[in-house]
Amino acid sequence: MTEEKTYVEDIDRSLYDFRYEDKDAWKVDEGLSADIIKTISREKNDPEWMREFRLRSLEIYNRTPMVDWGPDIEGLDMKNIVTYVRPNTKMTADWEDVPETIRDTFEKLGIPQAERESLAGVGAQYDSELVYHNVKKEVAEQGVVYTDLESAMHGPYAEMIRSHFMKLVPPTDHKFAALHGAVWSGGSFVYVPPGVSVEIPLQSYFRLNAPGAGQFEHTLIIVDKGAYLHFIEGCSAPKYNIANLHAGCVELYVGEDAVLRYSTIENWSKNMYNLNTKRAKVEKGGKVEWISGSFGSHVSYLYPMSVLDGEGSRSEFTSVTFAGKGQNLDTGCKVVHNAPGTTSYVNTRSISKSGGISTFRSSVVIGNKAKNSKSAVSCQSLMLDDISRSDTIPAMDVRTDQADVGHEARIGRISDDAVFYLMSRGLSEEDARALIVSGFADNVGKELPLEYAVEMNNLIRLEMKGSIG
Repeated sequence: MTEEKTYVEDIDRSLYDFRYEDKDAWKVDEGLSADIIKTISREKNDPEWMREFRLRSLEIYNRTPMVDWGPDIEGLDMKNIVTYVRPNTKMTADWEDVPETIRDTFEKLGIPQAERESLAGVGAQYDSELVYHNVKKEVAEQGVVYTDLESAMHGPYAEMIRSHFMKLVPPTDHKFAALHGAVWSGGSFVYVPPGVSVEIPLQSYFRLNAPGAGQFEHTLIIVDKGAYLHFIEGCSAPKYNIANLHAGCVELYVGEDAVLRYSTIENWSKNMYNLNTKRAKVEKGGKVEWISGSFGSHVSYLYPMSVLDGEGSRSEFTSVTFAGKGQNLDTGCKVVHNAPGTTSYVNTRSISKSGGISTFRSSVVIGNKAKNSKSAVSCQSLMLDDISRSDTIPAMDVRTDQADVGHEARIGRISDDAVFYLMSRGLSEEDARALIVSGFADNVGKELPLEYAVEMNNLIRLEMKGSIG
């Protein structure tokens, strides 16, 4: 009988940690300069306005101070980061045309199978470029646009992109937003016409293979009046002994009476600095739903933001964060209520073990025009040992007395009595603890599409292997 592995360092994490040599890839020099930005712009065949936007963003980056209020990011030195890596392939809509090593990567991650079985369209990004993009015929016939952002800038939606690109997240927002504006590459553009309901999800998957590189994809989604979309985002990378950086950007525009659900499972390797920015603007009667699972990376700064601009607009944010050894995950969300009768609900779970640090931050702003608005924030934290840490940092700024605002926070440990009870029913201690943690995170799991709920539970199980022994 094979002995069960019980230590993190013994775990076969090959599902995510496999890698291929990037000898066939073309890349820019390490660091940041105007010449590098011009090279990226030339490679991307940017229109003139985008080239100017990149150079302006670089100027903003150079004069903007580094963030100094969250987890330590001193180990991230932009002089050593390669900002653009082009795989040796062009984007295709035919899976068989993708090079074998890249195709094998996504086959191992289950992407083509997921597309065949349950998705309306898939985009796959490898390092700095989309290598595959396809949307089902029946979805395209509804007028739904799902394509790569670069080619869309030269098509019939070019002006729509220009009028929306980095308007929600301007380069002046923070240093890494400016960095993104300068070096962004890849990502998707989605437009759902008025009244169209996309019944099955669209999905993008981002894989960073190159060591010492950054990934800076930009996702721009516009869901027009009365439309519906569920968009799924997945991320992973193999582990290297040097820093990698993810500083993508997501901009979501939710029209009047439209609904957009945005689901993410981030499983970056533990040498990754994940400094992603996500923001949604919601019009009258519209709704945005964020579903987020954060498992990987060495350090994360991640706070999806909803701007409720229209009367009666709504935001729901549901997340789980799992911080293990060597991880400092600073996550949460922001909501700004700018109109009457708006509603926001935040429900989060954070788990820390083996010295991991998990910090939840929330910012709720209810403006003086947002009368009769409601906001409820609930965050629960679970520490699996006495060397881990969990913090909750809520901020609420209420500018009207005609609002209903509530906050609830709970931090605790796994009950020995609960573990003992489950072990008395035949479970091992490891299985008992994994079951308790899975139950604790269940509010997120039941919101995720099936294959991602399974992945989340597998990741919890993987982490729990090192919790005893």
